Amino acid sequence: MRAFPLPFPYIMPAPSTRPEMPEMPDLLLHARWLVQPHTKTLLEDHTVAIHDGNITDILPAALAHTRYAQAREQVALPQHVLMPGLINLHTHAAMTLLRGIADDLPFMEWLHQHIWPAEAKWVSPQFVYDGTLLACAEMLKGGITCFNDMYFFLDDAATAVAESGIRAALGITVLEFPNAWAKNADEYLEKGLAARERWRNHPNLSFCLAPHAPYSVDDTSFVRVRDLAAQLDLPVHLHIHETETEIHEHEARHGCRPLTRLEALGLRTPRLIGVHAVHLDAGEIALLAQRGCHVAHCPTSNLKLGSGVAPLAALLEAGINVGLGTDGAASNNRLDLFQEMRLASLLAKGFLGHDASAVPAWQALRMATCNAARALGLGEKTGTLATGYAADLIAVDLDCQELQPCFDPVSHLVHCAGREHVSHVWVGGKCRVSAKTLLDSSPATLNQRARLWRNDIAP
Repeated sequence: MRAFPLPFPYIMPAPSTRPEMPEMPDLLLHARWLVQPHTKTLLEDHTVAIHDGNITDILPAALAHTRYAQAREQVALPQHVLMPGLINLHTHAAMTLLRGIADDLPFMEWLHQHIWPAEAKWVSPQFVYDGTLLACAEMLKGGITCFNDMYFFLDDAATAVAESGIRAALGITVLEFPNAWAKNADEYLEKGLAARERWRNHPNLSFCLAPHAPYSVDDTSFVRVRDLAAQLDLPVHLHIHETETEIHEHEARHGCRPLTRLEALGLRTPRLIGVHAVHLDAGEIALLAQRGCHVAHCPTSNLKLGSGVAPLAALLEAGINVGLGTDGAASNNRLDLFQEMRLASLLAKGFLGHDASAVPAWQALRMATCNAARALGLGEKTGTLATGYAADLIAVDLDCQELQPCFDPVSHLVHCAGREHVSHVWVGGKCRVSAKTLLDSSPATLNQRARLWRNDIAP
């Protein structure tokens, strides 16, 4: 066993009620390496015992073979890293069907002249169901066991999530202008809250309030979101300070920067998940930290849309909880958190220009797992490989030529391995990917649905 001290303060979230250790686990996972990002611990030749979807024991493999010799199922992972499933803190899942339709354009031109018109024409219950199902498949195969979404037609998105077996926090999107789902902010909220009521007891689903952005939501709607968030104990998930143009236009319209307005409206609270947060001054970073806000860092999307490079090292140094997001496939174009981990780490080093120790591999792993779970209010349930937590786990196979030799499995996960090396995925103890094959899903059917949408949408 190798244990590494944390270089920064970390308060271990209290786990959910731990079940009594069963005499006979449902499943034993024997792994060459076990990675626990929340405590910076790397264990060798250890076993995870799972019962009723939760982790019930972590012990040396030799002891597990004796203690649990009659376990119902055992999986050997002889050259694998076993770790918490990745959590995508920001995406628009159904937008997989718009992957690449308007590339290499400035952000506002991309959004106003291409994406919003395409959504106005094509978004429907079937679009959301098919696009979300396709996104769930991509994310599961890439080791993502939970995602935070912001889109429309929540019942159809929830159905896709339930069928795929992934875990999701669905955003109740709020906008002032109409689309196929709702005609104004009140109707967005009404329909979203009704969907939440229908699905709130599903074990894999939670919800957020998701006012789109300060430039698309009025004060009255923000106040209602603030009050509902407090009443229902829900996170508030919105885009902030993504581009300089957005900030300048907000100053012209409201006489202040977006975060200043959110502060005046009482929205800078520990419930806030600010997405992108690219253009921040020192005072804004300090106040986000003081208020206990969270940030969803989306490095690939920020670069691809020309938005800039977020001050990740400064955010982390201030003590802000930062998770990683892919954004939607229309602006990335991959739902790939291995890519985001590596890029986040490299950009932080390059942005500072003098500190190669910025955002080390352990910190990147935390951003993609326990940090994101904490932001979603799920830190007591998932994102952590420890007893009492949901068995949302992935195995990464390091026994391939392009990953040899391996001196440090943790560094390999961030700087060398990719989503193509994910061999197994479990969500709530149920296997969703085995031997790199998505279970309970037909790739041919998903591909055919995507091709049909491509034929309709293509100009």
